[in-house]
Amino acid sequence: MNDLVTERLTLHPMSAAEAEQVVAGEPGPGALWAPGYPAEVDVQGARSFLALCASNGDPQPFGSYEIRRREDGHAIGGLGFNAPPDGRGGVTIGYGVIPSARGQGYASEALLGLLRFARSRGITCVRGDADHDNTASQRVMIGAGMRLVAEDERVKYYEITWTGPTQPTGPRPLPLRAEVPPPRS
Repeated sequence: MNDLVTERLTLHPMSAAEAEQVVAGEPGPGALWAPGYPAEVDVQGARSFLALCASNGDPQPFGSYEIRRREDGHAIGGLGFNAPPDGRGGVTIGYGVIPSARGQGYASEALLGLLRFARSRGITCVRGDADHDNTASQRVMIGAGMRLVAEDERVKYYEITWTGPTQPTGPRPLPLRAEVPPPRS
């Protein structure tokens, strides 16, 4: 599967070998990791991805993606689908960027790119959640057009649904670019 490319980011579909490197905290040959990557959430995501691969095979394109800055190729976080689509075309997503990359719009750009990709693959509903005190993540989901649909004592639940052939409800996501990012050196 090819990388997904947004204005400033490359969303790289992780392989099982790359996920194992994240879990071990040791980059493979040629991998570029920004200081602070992988964060604990990235390690947890890689473990979940590996468990999914072990039980059902590689779920790509509905697996995990590494978020890389296009300008330098450094990994700064991760995002992806928690599992392949359910019988109704719905998926649940998760995402995160390392502390040094926060506040620069990377999480928003990555989520918008993933939503656009999901829609292009026939997904009809994308769900996500955030703890009550994680207002930054809540803002990212709201900014991407997701709406609050429920909450409990600890978590707020968001989703975006599509009803027409290609148009999401809510703000339109940024388009993905078709070109391949420049090679890393």
